[in-house]
This record gives sequence, C-alpha cells and structure tokens, in this order.
Amino acid sequence: MKAGLNSCGSLPGDEPPAKSGGIDYGPLDRRLGYVLRRAQIAVFRDFLAAFESQEIRPAQYSILTVIERNPGLKQGEVSEALGIKRANFVAMIDELEKRKLVRRDPARGDRRSYALVLTRSAKRLMKELHSVGEQHEKRIADSLGQEAYRSLFPLLRKLAEIGSDENRADLQTE
Repeated sequence: MKAGLNSCGSLPGDEPPAKSGGIDYGPLDRRLGYVLRRAQIAVFRDFLAAFESQEIRPAQYSILTVIERNPGLKQGEVSEALGIKRANFVAMIDELEKRKLVRRDPARGDRRSYALVLTRSAKRLMKELHSVGEQHEKRIADSLGQEAYRSLFPLLRKLAEIGSDENRADLQTE
C-alpha cells in the first residue's frame, strides 16, 4: 500500500463518497480516473449544449483550433498532437472537409501527405467558436470558483504528462 493511503485507498481524513440515487459506488468515488471521467462528462455536456447551434464537438473544436494556430501541419502531426488515432482522425477530417471547414493541400516535399488548412468560412467561424468556448469556460470557472478553476490546470497538465511516451517509458523501468 502506498504511503499515506488507508486500507480503502484514500487519504486519511477523506470523507466517504456520497451515495447518489441510493447507489453505493464503493471505492470508485475515491479513484482519480473515475472522478476525472465523470468531470469530463459534465464538462462535455455543457460544451455540447453550448456548441449545439454550430454542430461542433469537442474533438472538432480542438482540430480546428490547432489547424488555425498551425496552418499547413500534416494530418499525422495534428492527430499526434491531439492524441487522436490516425484512423479516427482521417474520418474526422473527412467530415470537416465535407462541411467545407478544412481543406487538404498537398504537403510540401511529401506527395503522400496532406497539409491541413482552414477554409475562409472556417476562419470566419473560429471567432464565433472561440467566443462560445469562452462562455463555456466561464460557466465552469464560475461553478468552481476562479481560484479552484485556475489551480486545476497545473495539476491536470502534470497528470497529462504521466501519459506521455517519455514518462510511460520512465514508469515502466522503475
């Protein structure tokens, strides 16, 4: 057992998880992955409601934003940067291309690859999407409180680093 954790796998002084609808979640409410997933679902529900009129999903917004900030990146570079499997990514780009938001141009120096760029209509749409995204973030920040909201980012970034290829190799050798 890790130092500082009790027999239930939680830190001393942690309150037992609340029951929701009479369901006992056992240790799940003390498992970071479970709580993060539940938080992600809540954030995504708000995101989907906020972006409903634009018919944009979280992954699409991420793709469009990365392409906006880095025009001309190859498909593989964008998919890797966002952690999206290439097969899934190609289908997502196909959909964005059908909606005339993304264009595939031949990549310079590599005829087998495509460079991704936003279309004119997507460039205009991005202002609106970023505005909706700011409103979405404000709702989350307001519900948590500004200090708690800001404090989450460094912690979550540190957790995200654990999953990077470099850190996974380090964890396997320890």
